Amino acid sequence: MNKRLALTFILISVMLDSMGIGLIMPVMPDLLQEVGGNGLGQAAIWGGTLTTIFAVMQFLFGPTVGNLSDRYGRRPILIISLVIMAFDYVLMALAHTIWLLIIGRIIGGITAATQSTSAAYMADISEPHEKAAHFGLIGAAFGVGFVLGPILGGVLAEFGTRAPFWGAAFLAGANAIFGYFILPETVTNKMRRPFSLRRANPFGAFKNIGRLPGLKRLMLVKFVYTVAFFVYPGVWAYFGVARFDWGPGMIGLSLGIFGIGIAIVQGLLIKPIINRIGERKTVLLGLSIDVLAFTLIAIVPIGWVVLALTPLAALGSIADPALQGIMSRTASDDQQGELQGTLTSLNAVATIVAPLIVTRTFWYFTDGDAPIHLPGAPFLLSAMLTIFCIAVFLQTPRPQRAKTS
Repeated sequence: MNKRLALTFILISVMLDSMGIGLIMPVMPDLLQEVGGNGLGQAAIWGGTLTTIFAVMQFLFGPTVGNLSDRYGRRPILIISLVIMAFDYVLMALAHTIWLLIIGRIIGGITAATQSTSAAYMADISEPHEKAAHFGLIGAAFGVGFVLGPILGGVLAEFGTRAPFWGAAFLAGANAIFGYFILPETVTNKMRRPFSLRRANPFGAFKNIGRLPGLKRLMLVKFVYTVAFFVYPGVWAYFGVARFDWGPGMIGLSLGIFGIGIAIVQGLLIKPIINRIGERKTVLLGLSIDVLAFTLIAIVPIGWVVLALTPLAALGSIADPALQGIMSRTASDDQQGELQGTLTSLNAVATIVAPLIVTRTFWYFTDGDAPIHLPGAPFLLSAMLTIFCIAVFLQTPRPQRAKTS
């Protein structure tokens, strides 16, 4: 029962992490115009700046938080993070200057430990053969939050631009209280290790984790795949308008269907697929499906057909939890927090780099001076990046389980 409650808490934490992004999205344009006194274009620039600040903080402090959880335990890090997250949303709800919003995003980026520490906790309570399937549950929770966040945010926005922040603060605080009463600690004295600043900074963490056999190449695959997959949140809305003349309603519907598809695939299908063909073949199958989906989306000229491809695109998401499962089994028990913190930094770097790549590709091939009008060019680029991931993964030897240091 304790394990079941702990699993519930972890999945709620990840879902809230995902919801928190979508929850405030509907009001950000109005809020930034309200706070900054500028037009929509300027608000968009500030919105991008806040996103970049958040990602940079995650990159810099992800390994620090992960190493702190290896030293002091997952329980205190998770609960403290949720409490600070709640106060951070309160700060943004009360903010009347752009600088307070910036401070809020700095704090939020530093303490966004819920995902990396939740993944480390999940690794702690999972048997080796369960890891990939349990990481799939994390992906499913993220998908559910991705769907529910904008819906709840849109409803709360009817009560004003600050209401979604109060809602997000309430949810984070309530989950912190829930975790305080039901969450057991998983870091034992046997696997606990001293905190080291050398391992806690992102560059030192990359170097140390990269020493494990095969993990450096797996991290390269993870990074490039994250950049490729970012084409969906990065240019999907613009692609839908340019290619099919979709309105906001259709774009929202398509993203919702995609989020539901990911939740179903990672929550229900990942485990039987891995049990049947194994983690390595699951990674290769998922990457291959992504190459096919990216290519078809790029070249198919009919909107409803692209919408019908959503289940295929969602099925490709089996690659990520399977890849995480392989990486988690490679790291020792006392490195799980460090590994997940490093992956948080890796994802943050991808979040910084990917928008620049996919949006500029979209702009280049839709500009009036483009050599060929091709709104789907970013998806073809993602297909090529994913083929690169397949090539690197095929050259990666089967990693051996590391011993506790």
